[in-house]
Amino acid sequence: MNEAFERKGPVRRLIKRMFIDPLANYLPAGWLRGLLAFGKSELAAANWADPGGWRSMVISYDDSPTQVADRILVGSGVMAMALRNRFRLVRRLLRDIINAGPPPVQVLCLGAGPGRITLDAMASASEESRATLVDLNPEAFDYGRQLAEQHGLSDRVRFCEGDVRCGLGKMLTEPPHVVKMIGLCEYLTDEQVVEIAAAAGAVMPAGAPIIFNNITRRHGNDRFLRRVFGLHMNHRSVSALTRLMAQAGFGDFDVHPEPLGVYNVIVGYRRGA
Repeated sequence: MNEAFERKGPVRRLIKRMFIDPLANYLPAGWLRGLLAFGKSELAAANWADPGGWRSMVISYDDSPTQVADRILVGSGVMAMALRNRFRLVRRLLRDIINAGPPPVQVLCLGAGPGRITLDAMASASEESRATLVDLNPEAFDYGRQLAEQHGLSDRVRFCEGDVRCGLGKMLTEPPHVVKMIGLCEYLTDEQVVEIAAAAGAVMPAGAPIIFNNITRRHGNDRFLRRVFGLHMNHRSVSALTRLMAQAGFGDFDVHPEPLGVYNVIVGYRRGA
């Protein structure tokens, strides 16, 4: 995946708003699911099995699907384009934090899945880093270990299954210098966001950064995603999400919007006691 962000020109934005979004959002959901099933959409199948799960992220990130339906959804769909923009933006931010050292930088990734962004950032950084990748569901760990081996990082990453709200400190060998919490807040209630961020903050030194994101309705397909893919996401403004993170002990937020306006990647810093 290259570093260039993906954008839609004014004509494509107009066509999307006037024609594509109304059709996707208001055609009968059964028809749309049937068309995607007939077209053997791997992205749809991944979301039906696990809405928003790691397999759908892998398909969206790689942007080279074999099925025609997925070429449309992944190649030109705003949601998939925004996901790839978020990937590039987070990778760059995390790489810069690793390069700022001092090495070895300890990275903690929450809701990690296979840890693709973290592994890419570590591999492209000039300074040494180590990572602990935590997820409630270990299904993606085998794929993550394959990626780590491809990057030559097998001896520098650990995959841990568990709920970070219960005994996160026991999963760590060193306090994290940076925490990555990407693709997680949109699936959590306000209470869960605060609980998980507070658990991370409890093991972080003062001044350490946490990277997280919100999602807005700028993708234009919330109704389609809910009715057809089963994705029920919490859309929060930057101010609403940073208020929650402030309750968990973070402040001094820097906001980095991706070009399509669907996601904002936010960096906050652990406040002192």
